Amino acid sequence: MTRKALFLDRDGVVNVDIGYLHTSRECVFNDDIFELVSAANRAGYAVVLVTNQAGIGRGYFTVDQFQALSAWMLGEFENRHARIDRVYYCPHHPEFGLGEYKQACNCRKPQPGMFEQARVELDLDMEGSLMIGDKPSDLHAAQRAGVAHRFLLAAAGEHDLEMSGSLGTRIDRLTELLDWFGHDSLRESRCQSDAAKQVTSDVISAARP
Repeated sequence: MTRKALFLDRDGVVNVDIGYLHTSRECVFNDDIFELVSAANRAGYAVVLVTNQAGIGRGYFTVDQFQALSAWMLGEFENRHARIDRVYYCPHHPEFGLGEYKQACNCRKPQPGMFEQARVELDLDMEGSLMIGDKPSDLHAAQRAGVAHRFLLAAAGEHDLEMSGSLGTRIDRLTELLDWFGHDSLRESRCQSDAAKQVTSDVISAARP
């Protein structure tokens, strides 16, 4: 049976974007992200991170460092009764990637590869799913993958020249989407599924180029 999904960009949505974040001590989570993810969990949505991580390809940090930070972040969500079901990341850059990471891949947003991989692997209903990003490229990728509901978390005036009504809807705070998941009427459930207890290597996946 297909599931709806809440797709999230990482830097700028889940955490404050400081540029090439790769250590837990520098990570500051955005306001309301735990509440939003918990609401999506209780509503039965899969929660999927889709994140460009060109810092790997540029040589700024390693896959192991990215994996360690991701595992720590997922643990912080679990500690707050929230769950991220899968993390997809693209390590490539078409101009500044080193070695095998220098490529024009299908997984780096605004290309839809990470979304399409998630759709197949998690059996997702893309028309019933939503995406929250902080850049128009996030929404373009979701649109190309058939994600019907797209939201840009950005201050008024930011990205105005790149943003159109057909691409998505601007929001100022994540709490604006709590009602999407029936926040006030959801039944409480803290049970963890077998999928949520997978080892980290099964949850954090490099996208296929």
